[in-house]
Amino acid sequence: MAGLGLAHGLATTFRRLTKRAVTAQYPDAAPQLPPRSRGVIALTEENCTVCMLCARECPDWCIYIDSHKEELPPATEGGRVRSHNVLDRFAIDFSLCMYCGICIEVCPFDALHWSPEFEYAELDIRDLVHERDRLREWMWTVPPPPAVDPNAAEPKEVETARRAAGSPPEAAG
Repeated sequence: MAGLGLAHGLATTFRRLTKRAVTAQYPDAAPQLPPRSRGVIALTEENCTVCMLCARECPDWCIYIDSHKEELPPATEGGRVRSHNVLDRFAIDFSLCMYCGICIEVCPFDALHWSPEFEYAELDIRDLVHERDRLREWMWTVPPPPAVDPNAAEPKEVETARRAAGSPPEAAG
């Protein structure tokens, strides 16, 4: 029958005209992000051992790490002097990053995490190189992983990082 498709299309159009719009006006209304959404990469500096795996595996070479070695005195009498790497600089150039997440996956010490923060635009592209201070600030926006046991205590790493930053503990709820 001729015109049936047109009538069906017009009926759909009139049905949609009577319903409320689903478009969210972004600057005025904050979007509802799905849990564990990808925004920027956050750094837990205490967990970084300067193993350089993230920088080596990054396909864009947008992670810059500088470190130096420090010697530790022997733990026991007659023991040998040990050395460990100390992180001097950890920066990510978000103008080059393609948000693939390889750096987060290869980090053996969970120093890198996805933060849902996505509002970090800059006026100058050179300002998109974020140093470890800015990356550490985003760590507080990373949602905690789901607990295996709902009555489990907060991880000691989170408590230590919170004390080091001087941030007040969140209410358990």
